[in-house]
Formats: sequence, structure tokens, C-alpha cells
Amino acid sequence: MFVSSPATSHPDKILKRHFQPRSFLPTQQNMLWKIEKGIVRSLTWHEDGTLVTLGVWGPGDVVGKPLSKIEPYEIECLTKVEISVFAAKEWYQLTDVLLTHVQQAEELMVIRSYKTVEVMLIKLLAWLAKKFGREVENGHLIDLRLTHQDIAEMLNSTRVTITRILMNLEERGLIDRLPLHRIVLKEEQIWHYEI
Repeated sequence: MFVSSPATSHPDKILKRHFQPRSFLPTQQNMLWKIEKGIVRSLTWHEDGTLVTLGVWGPGDVVGKPLSKIEPYEIECLTKVEISVFAAKEWYQLTDVLLTHVQQAEELMVIRSYKTVEVMLIKLLAWLAKKFGREVENGHLIDLRLTHQDIAEMLNSTRVTITRILMNLEERGLIDRLPLHRIVLKEEQIWHYEI
């Protein structure tokens, strides 16, 4: 599931761990992780098994069970991930981490508050492009390789609905879908989208 970097065996060096996509970070009560590379999502599920994405985190973000009261709680790697221990002696620096968590929770809450799944999806894609995307010739590439099921879980929708809407957005020229679940958000068109 994870591999410790050989260069980190010296006691003065920070322990780094590597995780593969779709694996889970350890979630002990006294452990926080700083994401060095890659993207993870924190999640929980309802009694009926419905997954709920709580947040999406990238390089520089700190994640871990101590930052949540939600049960059950897991942290899934969406890409290859490199993490390091955010040592307990550094926890006094958590003000910025906590502000980031609160701000992201609010952003996702607003995205999920729109009346239609289409608008929620467009807002989510714009948010992902801003947070994790990179500029390419015809827009912003969201290179997270999210499946339609992943997106559906983020928006509390169904995979079939997300697939239908993505096809529609592509037909209307608002996005380009690339191989390996990557999406290019065409900014010029998306900002003129009528809500």
C-alpha cells in the first residue's frame, strides 16, 4: 500500500511515504500528513453505503483524522501521492491548515447548493480547474483522472447523470474530454454559461 523512501531512513530526515492511486492513507487519531505531491480526497459514507466526498486536497495541504469529527472517515489517493509526517511539535502552526479546511468546506457546500446537477458540475469543474488545473492552449486541464463515479460522489448524484451531462457539455463546446478521464475546461465559454 505504501513505500517508505530509502533516503528517509536517516533519523534527521523527514519520513516520506508513497501511495498508489485508490489506496488509503493511515488515519490514526494522532497523525497528520502533509501532501508533498499528488491529490487525495477525504470521504465518509451514509448508512446505505453512499459515498460523500468531504474535501479534495493537494500539495501543501495537511490532512488527517485529527482534523475531522466525521465517522467513518477515510483519505483516498486520487493520484500517486507522496506525503510526509506533519510532526506533533508543528501542530501549533495549524491555524492556516484549519482555515484552508474551513474555506474548502464552504466552497464545496456552495457548489452542492445549486438547484441542478448541471450547474453543480460546471461549478465543480471550474473549482477543480482553479485549484488543481494547469493552463493549456484551449483552457484549463484538470488532470486528476476522476471517473464519472468519483464526480458523482462529490455532487451526491449518479454516474449515469454525470456521464450524460459531461457528454452534453462537450457537445456544446464547454469542455473537451481527453483519454484517461481528463477534462479541459474551456474558460471563455464556461464563464458565459447561463445559470
